[in-house]
Amino acid sequence: MEIVAKDCLAPRIVRLVVKAPRIAAKAQPGHFVVVRLNDRAERIPLTIADFDRAAGTITLIIQEVGKSTAMINAMEPGQSFADVLGPLGTPYPIEKVGTVVGVAGGLGAAPLYPKVKALYEAGNRVIVILGAQRRELLILMEELRAVSHELIVATDDGSYGEHGLVTVPLRRVLEREKVDEVIAIGPVPMMDACCRITRELNVKTVVSLNAVMVDGTGMCGGCRVTVGGQSKFCCVDGPAFDGLQVDFAELRQRQRYYNAQEREAYQAHQHGMEGCRCRAK
Repeated sequence: MEIVAKDCLAPRIVRLVVKAPRIAAKAQPGHFVVVRLNDRAERIPLTIADFDRAAGTITLIIQEVGKSTAMINAMEPGQSFADVLGPLGTPYPIEKVGTVVGVAGGLGAAPLYPKVKALYEAGNRVIVILGAQRRELLILMEELRAVSHELIVATDDGSYGEHGLVTVPLRRVLEREKVDEVIAIGPVPMMDACCRITRELNVKTVVSLNAVMVDGTGMCGGCRVTVGGQSKFCCVDGPAFDGLQVDFAELRQRQRYYNAQEREAYQAHQHGMEGCRCRAK
């Protein structure tokens, strides 16, 4: 499937618009796809950050964190993925619930955007809290501003917006007004911290989990998470779950399983130590 547009949102974060009319026709907020660069590449799950049914395109946002994402981010318009499987996952329910607070940390803005956009269009009052380590890593700020009634920005180093973590404005908003639902998406520690606040204040909270995933269809079991004491699979039962029921400690442990192998592959790719490079393209 061909890439028709590309732009850089932040250092090592790229947005690709991909021609995929059959996926765009069925895509819903919360869906994701699994892509393969070529027939030797690993399968990478990516959130559908946006879709255009008329143009037949889907938007993917990719952060370079390893060999495969580095190779994908090096692709240019006119090049194609070997295959794009989807839409996968359970769509996020879009209902008029009242006031919704969306909290995004870093790349979490990508999966948050289609959800709050749909909730805004459904007539909800939408407040978005967007956070990143520093200003240059903030993504989709204007897109999120366009689909929210209030946008609060926070950076860890204070280089833009409020100085500090997203949990500070989250608590302030929850203590300021009645909130019917919180959607928190970002690094696992961030989602865990948000849920500790919303549990204390008894506010419904949904998180979107990015567990280690291989096939995306529930066959491999790699994305198993524990929610409410029961085993669930991110690919078919999620990726959105009741954040107040997620076992975040177990999730953090499972996400570390392949860190050493991923670092080794990435370093080999960066230094051209993979042997015959034509087989890695």
